[in-house]
Amino acid sequence: MSEPTSHPSPSSRPQRAPGGFPVVGVVGGGQLARMMQGPAVELGIQLSILAESDSAAAALVVPSSPVGDHTDLEAVRAFAASCDVVTFDHEHVPQDILQALEDDGVAVHPSRAALHFAQDKLAMRERLEGLGIACPRWTRATTAAEVTAFGDSVGWPIVAKTPRGGYDGKGVSIVSAADELADWLARVGEPGPVEGGLLLEEKVDFVRELAVLIARSPSGQAAAWPVVETVQTDGICTEVLAPAPGLDPDLASVVTEAALRIAGELAVTGVLAVEMFEVRARGAEGTEGTRGGRAAYVVNELAMRPHNSGHWSMDGAVTGQFEQHLRAVLDLPLGDPRPTAPWTVMANVLGGDYEHLYPAYRHIMARDPGAKVHVYGKGVRPGRKIGHVNVSGSDLAEARERAGHAADYLRGVITE
Repeated sequence: MSEPTSHPSPSSRPQRAPGGFPVVGVVGGGQLARMMQGPAVELGIQLSILAESDSAAAALVVPSSPVGDHTDLEAVRAFAASCDVVTFDHEHVPQDILQALEDDGVAVHPSRAALHFAQDKLAMRERLEGLGIACPRWTRATTAAEVTAFGDSVGWPIVAKTPRGGYDGKGVSIVSAADELADWLARVGEPGPVEGGLLLEEKVDFVRELAVLIARSPSGQAAAWPVVETVQTDGICTEVLAPAPGLDPDLASVVTEAALRIAGELAVTGVLAVEMFEVRARGAEGTEGTRGGRAAYVVNELAMRPHNSGHWSMDGAVTGQFEQHLRAVLDLPLGDPRPTAPWTVMANVLGGDYEHLYPAYRHIMARDPGAKVHVYGKGVRPGRKIGHVNVSGSDLAEARERAGHAADYLRGVITE
């Protein structure tokens, strides 16, 4: 007798729960899809995942996880046919496939039109600039001469980005001369991340990095979590402080208003993360983003999905980002985004010396029963995001120490 399989076959369809509750389809089987499963169960919603493989992070916890590629039109179409709403674990589904789904009458959230601005950084910069949102000085470059002209204009070094496909520091390079971009420039015009040219930006002299997380529903209801500070290490977010300590209330209001405006103008549905730099005020008094010479902001990136900067909300807010995303894409009334403690710190767990994480749980739980550990069901690889730890409390320094200790212990950086 053959052994039962752990996962459904690619042809399987999600079983609908009694009571008329909908099925939400998620394209992509990564950790973001995985972390939607808990809130989905609590809301009575069925998830179905179009997973890269039957061992993908979300496929390990979601019974309906047919295997298919997000670039395969027929696989995506067949998957969507069993869902009431389709949303995403990542932003890499091609525009022609998104168009086909919408032509089929599938409810896609966020829409193809909105996702365009998360998929193409040049389009994002053009649109935000048109809205009057504060951004770094930037240009499109297709030749070495254009790179040199921009660097000479804004000052070297400059930041070069591939408009498509970059994340966690990938597709980003800080350069001091045009010849350092020779490989990318040679691929301009070819199908791929730099087909339409490179995005060049001034290297912003920032005070710190901030993020504003918004949720918006198709009917236009929106909710915002407190502005947070994100701490980056080698291009990867390693820590989030919620709310951002010492943030000027006026600036908090300005950046939240900007994020809500972006969500509305781009008609984003679901969760939107607006990553920003806090900078010294620049330009004339009253320019967008300035407040009487005090610190201001420029928008760095957009992400139209649950985001690393919002993981703290799973344990530190009345409504976490994964529940809120499901509410938003189903056009349910949004939940309360207010924090439940003065401070919540999220520390990312990166792959380190321990191949097996579970044995470390006993130490963490015994040392700090209040620490909340979330793991992603991924194999350990140095530098890979494999989980995170949330700690809430009334003392920020203590919360940072507790979250950092747990993350470091899981990684094998410390052993006691």
